[in-house]
This record gives sequence, structure tokens and C-alpha cells, in this order.
Amino acid sequence: MTTTAEALKPLLWEPENLVRSIEAAGVTLWSWNVDTDALAMDDRAYDLWGIPRGTDVKFEDLSAHIHPADRDRVRAAFTATRAIVGGYEIDFRIMIGDELKWISARGQGQDVGMVKRIMFGIFIDVTGRKQAEEGRELLAGEMSHRVKNLLAIAAGLTAITLRSTTTTSDMARELTLRLTALGRAHDLVRPVPGQTEAASALLGDLKAISICSRITFMPEPSRARVTSTS
Repeated sequence: MTTTAEALKPLLWEPENLVRSIEAAGVTLWSWNVDTDALAMDDRAYDLWGIPRGTDVKFEDLSAHIHPADRDRVRAAFTATRAIVGGYEIDFRIMIGDELKWISARGQGQDVGMVKRIMFGIFIDVTGRKQAEEGRELLAGEMSHRVKNLLAIAAGLTAITLRSTTTTSDMARELTLRLTALGRAHDLVRPVPGQTEAASALLGDLKAISICSRITFMPEPSRARVTSTS
């Protein structure tokens, strides 16, 4: 029975098991003749690039599918791979009709693994990872923008409060009231899950809350009476 590590290890190198592992990882295979520029790919790589299986291709044929903004960078990178020490990885975009995909090409540089002037490597579809990264970058940018806006508002409220109060205790109290009102104004416009029937806040009310110089709260925590000193 193949129940021990030593017994299982030889199975890793059986051709059918290697194929299973490659398919499970989403890896596609390529080889490149550095002299003739000819490329050979497995069927999954042809599908990945949107090229009919078995078609004779060269790097220039693949270049037609590379996004124009990445094309020169990828050409230069592939040309330079033989001078790179160790492994390399190049991420770039390709266009299949109107569909955009992100591809990662990986291999060994400095002629490592070259057989009869042929280099070997893999392509991996990394579209999902790239989209997730772009989403995180977009979210981080939006959060940074919002935080800067909040800091600017806090600074403005502090300056207004400083001009309208004479003691530090009065300033602390008034500033706290104004910041609390700002938070409640935000709650009025922020969608709350499961509360789609809630009445919409009036823009005038929100504006009054945000610019008022003195705020007195009524007993109900969800309501406020606004008194302006202007």
C-alpha cells in the first residue's frame, strides 16, 4: 500500500500524475527556440492565448495579443531573459477580442535549463489576482481620500471653535458636539443594511449640521436641535 512518504514520492514523477498536477495548478507550458524565435505550447496555453491549437507560432504572433501598453516591455523582458541570473517572472496583459487577461510568464534565465538552444517555461492566468490587487488599490486610494477629507473637516471645525470660545474647556465641549453632529450627519446618508425604508435626510438639514457653530442635543439620541449663532 502507498501509505508512506517514501512509497508515494515515486508517483510524483509519473507522467500522468505530472499532468494532473499541472492542470490542477492552472499552469500552461511553453518552449522557445532562442535562434529561430519559434514557440511551442501545450493545448491549454493555446486556449489561454485564444490561438487555434496546433498553430505554428512565434513570439511575434503572441505579441499581437499583448496589450499595446505592455508590448514593448514584454519584448525587452523576453530578450533579456538569457542574461537574468536565476528565475524570472513577467506579468502582462493580453487581449482576446474584447476580453482582457493578465498572464504571468515564468522560467529560468542565464541559459539555465536550456536544451539544444530551447528554453522552457510556463504561462499562468493571474487575472483574478490582478483584479483583486486593483480592487485593493482602488479601495486604499478611496480610503486615503476620505481620511484626508475628514482631517480637513476636523481642522476646519477646530479653527471655527477656537474663534468662538474663550476657554479650553468650552472649546473641548463645543468641538466634541460638532464632531458628534458630523458623525450623526454621516449616519443619515450612510446606507444601513435592512433599513431601506428609512426616510432620506434633507440636504439642508445636513448642511446646517455641518456648518452650525453651536449644537444642543435633545433627549432622543437620534435627533438634534440646531441653533446657529450666525
